[in-house]
Amino acid sequence: MSKITEQIEKIVQPITSELALELVDVEFVKEGRTWFLRVYVDNPDAPIDIDQCALVSEKLSEILDELDPIEQNYFLEVSSPGAERPLKKEKDYEKALSKLIYIKTYEPIEDTKEFEGYLKSYDDDQVEIEIKIKTRRKIITIAKEKIALIRLAIDFSVKPD
Repeated sequence: MSKITEQIEKIVQPITSELALELVDVEFVKEGRTWFLRVYVDNPDAPIDIDQCALVSEKLSEILDELDPIEQNYFLEVSSPGAERPLKKEKDYEKALSKLIYIKTYEPIEDTKEFEGYLKSYDDDQVEIEIKIKTRRKIITIAKEKIALIRLAIDFSVKPD
């Protein structure tokens, strides 16, 4: 985590706490020539709505204008993490147990860098995911230090009744 994202987390945490929202993630990324400060928030009790995101954005923008902690020009975006939310904190992993997840690793494990399957277990050092290879199921253990990205996944093969 960069120094800027750590600073922004400390600034936005009281705002989300006051509004009974959850701070999911903070990103400060450059895309092309443009910098983006992205803040992802969620409502633990109900689906988050655009008005809640706008309120966080307004309050955060006022504080950022006052403190001016970022040298570069940037765009502030406050939004929901979406259905494919990243797994960042202990409670994210807990909620994701037995759910479909997607993992991308820094280097190949068993000749692949991308896995999709069901989270079977996790601890501070590793995750166990059950994947399906053709007709058989297999448990793979992946060290957290080798994970570039881990998030919930959506199963598009499930057909509604």
